Amino acid sequence: MTHPPHTTPAPSGTVPPTTTPDALDAIRTRLEADLDGAARAWLHQALQEAAGDDGTDRPIPVWELRLAEAGRRVGSHHADAARVLILHAARAGTDALTRVYHHGTADERRAVLHALPHLVTGPDALPLVEDALRTNDTRLLAAAVGPYAARHLPAHAWRHAVLKCLFTGVPVDTVAGLEHRAAEDAELARMLADYAAERTAAGRSVPEGLHRVLALATATPPHGTDPVPGTDRAHGTDPVPGTDRAHGTRPHGKEA
Repeated sequence: MTHPPHTTPAPSGTVPPTTTPDALDAIRTRLEADLDGAARAWLHQALQEAAGDDGTDRPIPVWELRLAEAGRRVGSHHADAARVLILHAARAGTDALTRVYHHGTADERRAVLHALPHLVTGPDALPLVEDALRTNDTRLLAAAVGPYAARHLPAHAWRHAVLKCLFTGVPVDTVAGLEHRAAEDAELARMLADYAAERTAAGRSVPEGLHRVLALATATPPHGTDPVPGTDRAHGTDPVPGTDRAHGTRPHGKEA
């Protein structure tokens, strides 16, 4: 396994933005460093099973069962990262990701959203992002506005996703590619100004982060920046939270 260049360590439950093809190796290295012996052994077995499972002769692939038990085996703090690794080892395509998303728990749905930049190169998985954006589960919303959405979500839907983050309390820092996609977006600026005016007229506070996004929408994008800073189109990653940045979730689908 190729080890990434030395950087300041991040919590093992998060996947930092990276420009290298070794993103998943970095996730695995960091995760294994924080797991105890039993959890690490389970992870190795789960990844081996996923890599060798062709899905034949059984109604449910073994790797899908491992997704379901990840929280119990490695702990909730590390489960998202473990599930992303399992999905990648299984080479899950859009059909498999869609099945897991619609039949899985909210935790499994979130892992699918985090895995999209690693597994789907085109816009075929956008229905999953769009479904997550219709929920009020803030952890799903935060996962839905990652690099995959930054690259593939149409402008109108992306603007509404930003607004939904604002009024549900999802930090705007969670929105991948915000600085690039919001830049010089007059329609987004109009929507934000209207929303702020409505809140003010009703005697309600303007959400934290709105003025920052509004400032971006009236600014020129940084020269030569990628739509998702710190990523490339083949290997872009988004944070896989180990500790919630957005609190106050409401379940969407069955919980583990």
